[in-house]
Amino acid sequence: MTNDPYRGIAAFFDTIFEPMNRGLRLIGVGMFRPQKGMAILDVGCGTGVHLDLYRKYECSLFGIDASESMLNIAQKRLRGAADLRLADAREMPFEDGTFDLVISMLMLHEMDEPVRGQVIGQMKRVLKDDGRILLIDFHPGPYRFLKGWLTKFVIFFSEVAAGRRHFRNYRNFMSIRGLSSLIETGGLIVEHEKVVGGGGLVLCLLRKH
Repeated sequence: MTNDPYRGIAAFFDTIFEPMNRGLRLIGVGMFRPQKGMAILDVGCGTGVHLDLYRKYECSLFGIDASESMLNIAQKRLRGAADLRLADAREMPFEDGTFDLVISMLMLHEMDEPVRGQVIGQMKRVLKDDGRILLIDFHPGPYRFLKGWLTKFVIFFSEVAAGRRHFRNYRNFMSIRGLSSLIETGGLIVEHEKVVGGGGLVLCLLRKH
């Protein structure tokens, strides 16, 4: 994991993106309010902002990310409140059936198509039988005028700015119906879905059975 594409932007990542992401995170917390003592894993935890929202619930918090620079910021933010690990989401370093809730926000769209399926498989593996998966990512529409098209415009140019490979994976993700395709092929059941941003973003609460 020596290649860290976030090294150059980690220090100001939250300043740029968190004003837009904060509302999404809060909606996600509201879709599944954890009970005290539950184990929660954030896959692609980044700077730890999402895990920080769960601290008040007195849960056991875990996070993995492939970016050492982002994890360094998460460590400073969470100050030992979470077990944070530098890890590949295709090979999560946890036992089967460990977590009550697995969350991932705006991560799957940036991965190569075959990798997405592997990551979903790992999420299912580490999830308890009665656990939930919360996925938040871009949505292929339909878009509502005007808010939806403004959201799409911002997302599109953000993905272009992220680089050629990132943009290619984003386009592929949208072309295969985004999370819908992954959920179907992954054998997951949608318990609750919330489309926001005028149709440009979606939150999916999922279960195994």
